[in-house]
Amino acid sequence: MRLNRNDKAAVTACSNPPGYGTLQSLPRLADKLRKLGIEPVTGECVRTAHPTAHERADELMRFYRNKEIRAIFDISGGDLANEILEYLDYDVIRDNPKPFWGYSDLTTVLNGIYARTGSSGCLYQIRNLIGEDEEHQTEAFNNTVLEGGGELFGASWKFVQGSSAEGIAVGGNIRCLLKLAGTPYFPDMRGKLLFLESRSGREPLMRAFFAQLRQMNVLSEISGLLLGTFTEYESDPGNPPIWELARTAACRADLPIAKTQQIGHGSDSRALALGERIFLRA
Repeated sequence: MRLNRNDKAAVTACSNPPGYGTLQSLPRLADKLRKLGIEPVTGECVRTAHPTAHERADELMRFYRNKEIRAIFDISGGDLANEILEYLDYDVIRDNPKPFWGYSDLTTVLNGIYARTGSSGCLYQIRNLIGEDEEHQTEAFNNTVLEGGGELFGASWKFVQGSSAEGIAVGGNIRCLLKLAGTPYFPDMRGKLLFLESRSGREPLMRAFFAQLRQMNVLSEISGLLLGTFTEYESDPGNPPIWELARTAACRADLPIAKTQQIGHGSDSRALALGERIFLRA
């Protein structure tokens, strides 16, 4: 995920067209990246009202083919990112590896690329650099991406079952990950560390999602389960802890389960490297 000063990074939108507020903040994001020493190259789809799936996929492929582009930051979210998966050239992506950064609906792109190429990416929204936690996010990003530290990826984990977990991390937003079920873009879950988070969804929906993962044999194949923030679910004090739903669905006393409040949809969220092996210990 490391970048050097004066590297170029693409800014694109593979999911829903960015809203008015996001578009208004683009100049400030570009200025922030330049101050950090990164030259942003903004794609046309960011400012196009209704780009087609072909157009969004073509733009992403142009950025992968461009040797000067060293990273790709997606500023979008919503529902439409999985539309582009069948139009990507995975041989080109495999031959031109560069970190793709996105969160929420970009879970589909991050996991689709990993499933088809083995390339890693970063679960993180680059707009956090100009969000409510701007100062700390900027410091953590600079420390990690440009200076080789690890602050941006330094989430604190609490084990609620087991005491250690190791494996290649996959996953992201639970709703968006499950859009890949039954497709060639769903990762092989055997031995993986599955990370899950959610912005919306009350208890019945979360239970249904975990049941689907069990019925797909995902919860029996993974080596560990990592849980981030579940914003709407955790806003109801009457709900049991999200890890209780997960543990009940998994029916595995041997499955390590760890929870963090530092990765998810919050503007203070840390990042998680997907497609890379990580090791956690209580």
